[in-house]
Amino acid sequence: MNKIKDNKTANSRRGFLKNIAASVVAASAVVPASLSAEDDPALIKEPEWGKKLGLPVDKHLYGMPSPYEHNVKRRVHKLLSSGDMYASVAMCPIHELNGIITPNGLFFNRAHGGVAIVDPNEYRLIIHGLVENPLVLTLDQLKRYPSESRIHFIECPANGSTGWRAPQFNTLQFMKGMMSSAEWTGVKLSTLLKDVGIKPEAKWVLAEGSDNSHMGRTLPVEKLLDDAMLVWAQNGEALRPEQGYPVRLLVPGWEGNLNVKWLKRLEFGDKPWHAKEETSKYTMLTPSGKAIRYFWPMEVNSVITSPCPDKPWTDLKKGDIVEIEGLAWSGQGTIKGVDISFDGGKNWTEASLKGLVLPKSWTRFSFMYKWDGKPILLSSRAYDDAGFVQPTIDQEVKVMGVEAIYHRNAIVTWEVKANGEVNNVHIRS
Repeated sequence: MNKIKDNKTANSRRGFLKNIAASVVAASAVVPASLSAEDDPALIKEPEWGKKLGLPVDKHLYGMPSPYEHNVKRRVHKLLSSGDMYASVAMCPIHELNGIITPNGLFFNRAHGGVAIVDPNEYRLIIHGLVENPLVLTLDQLKRYPSESRIHFIECPANGSTGWRAPQFNTLQFMKGMMSSAEWTGVKLSTLLKDVGIKPEAKWVLAEGSDNSHMGRTLPVEKLLDDAMLVWAQNGEALRPEQGYPVRLLVPGWEGNLNVKWLKRLEFGDKPWHAKEETSKYTMLTPSGKAIRYFWPMEVNSVITSPCPDKPWTDLKKGDIVEIEGLAWSGQGTIKGVDISFDGGKNWTEASLKGLVLPKSWTRFSFMYKWDGKPILLSSRAYDDAGFVQPTIDQEVKVMGVEAIYHRNAIVTWEVKANGEVNNVHIRS
């Protein structure tokens, strides 16, 4: 028995050492092999931060990022607001994010009348109209309902519109930064509405916010009963004011403007409130002369976040192995796969999905690549379990026209130059 144990142990050790050796070989292809203090004095130099006491634990009782991460922040641009920052958008630095959760301080912010600062003690939610039992709920009463947490993205329908005719911004943050993803906590509307009793003739609901613009949007009742939520927490803490504190509507996968913030009222009716919600703003006139209306779900989409114009390969050397990484998402289902191309879409190869793959959520994709120092045209193309495939620019323009600035989900292509610089380019057939 002891001999058998010893043999198993020896084999186990040999296997362990073999695995370690293989890992070192694999790592050496990615990490520089030199560990010489002559090449890297930081190996033996005692760092300054280790020579003195650090910050006391009571210095920042609400945690702050490292001061060395000061460039990782939301950004604004006058071209996107005509200089009016009360009705504008602050773009998320998606190229700097990891995983599928956006920190609350970096979540993109869209306002129509400024950020409302709501007193939770005076907050009231009114549910009325074609219902059996109208309700007025305080925040505490709302929170007594059974809660659940879900991970979903929110995307402005204008995301990507900055390049609808041609590349306008050579930066990923201003191209695709009108979106973010978070874990949301609240109550499903289907649960809450059991106490309200929706009348059979109620087909629509008006959701209205309490901000200066009284932001209002009309939605079909079917969506509310499917997966919509009233949420009061984001990534484990109370909503930030710019995200609708104390309560916002969450409509997974649908246009960001429908996720009404600072929610104060849900009114049920038998027809949509077109005049109140300015539906025409989100109606698309196609080249055929017909208009597309009520296309709320955000289409299947993807973009490579590393490299990108904000995060080039200028520090790479020929022969370096680097991870190509990006985000894929769909408001119509779950990402099933992502292909990438190195020649602007002529040929495609499958990337790997990594981490959690959830419906109506961001999904990470990855591909390990050996940089040969030659120019490439780097693209990504996502597809979902609903059967939708991300279109080329020409395919999208043929259906939507060049003037349709909303729901732009065409394939994005980066021109990676021999020196590692990255530019936003349009590939047309």
